[in-house]
Amino acid sequence: MTGKHFQPEWMSPPGATICDLLEQHNLSRERFSEMTGYSLERVDRLLSGRLSITQDVADALQKLVGGSAEFWLSREDQYRNDISHLQAKGDLHAARAWLNELPVRDMKKFGWIKAGGGNVIKSDLDQCLRFFDVASVSEWRKKYHGVMSAVSFRTSLSFESQPGPVLTWLRYGEMQATKIKCRAWNAKGFRTTLPKIRQLTRNKDPNSFLPILKKLCAEHGVALVIARAPAGCHASGATRFIAPDKAMMLLSFRYLSDDQFWFTFFHEAAHLLLHSHRALFIEDGNDVNQDEEDDANRFAEDILVPPEYRKTVKNVSLTKLSIIQLAVKLGISRGILVGQLQHMKRLSPRQFNRLKRRFNWPQMVTD
Repeated sequence: MTGKHFQPEWMSPPGATICDLLEQHNLSRERFSEMTGYSLERVDRLLSGRLSITQDVADALQKLVGGSAEFWLSREDQYRNDISHLQAKGDLHAARAWLNELPVRDMKKFGWIKAGGGNVIKSDLDQCLRFFDVASVSEWRKKYHGVMSAVSFRTSLSFESQPGPVLTWLRYGEMQATKIKCRAWNAKGFRTTLPKIRQLTRNKDPNSFLPILKKLCAEHGVALVIARAPAGCHASGATRFIAPDKAMMLLSFRYLSDDQFWFTFFHEAAHLLLHSHRALFIEDGNDVNQDEEDDANRFAEDILVPPEYRKTVKNVSLTKLSIIQLAVKLGISRGILVGQLQHMKRLSPRQFNRLKRRFNWPQMVTD
């Protein structure tokens, strides 16, 4: 590598060279101050690199300690370039580290950000900063530190999910939720509409039931967002109030089966109705706030299989025909009943799974 392309990994201010020459000339810092007419404070700033060498300073240095004025100006330019290089390198390292925390590939795949050309890192950095509505990586860390540490999670983020992908998914959900027009949050109205929502469980087509579901939620202050979870985020649902009178429910269709989707929906509905509006709850398969999760599980179970039918479900004959007939009687999908029987351990996790409805993403009406 030639000197022309050399970029040092260290910085040496021109003041270091001035100090060497002062020592050679047996000049103290005080004497140098007197000879230049600079205050001691200004001399210290010059020697430390905090004061730039201008033409006047370069002329004085040429006269008092040697070296041409051109040498000193060139020395100053090199020092400032070295600072810029190392700062840019540090910023680039921080940017790369941050981008590695985010599911950038899936963000592009899902259309949340665009695949840029040219300098890919700079393009990804700019778009991710724009996505999170922050000016810098440090601002992002400051803004989202509280989200990662102070909110009430359903799960431990270190268990399955990673903070970056989870926060990315939540951010996308919040952006979409803000676009959804809702009436003001009405807990009583939302609770009373749940039986009507329960009837949708028998609808086989997401393109049919999701628009209705979103409308029923919006009528009572709940912005329902369906968004696929990116790599590193294993959440199936999340809830939080994004305004005092507006709640967000974010669902991922993670398991792509009707029993999991509807149980998650009613579980998250319970968090909105029963628990703190200042908390964020995430369904990720690992219980952290056990009491609140038990509350939400019981709520969802009672909606799907009302208590008066529990004994019937516990005693149903475990045949395909009996399960289908009971599901019709209960007014729920056969897949939900299978899921509840598996939860009760009357069925193994593999039994009668063919009765569950399976979805795929092209079927979804996404936000």
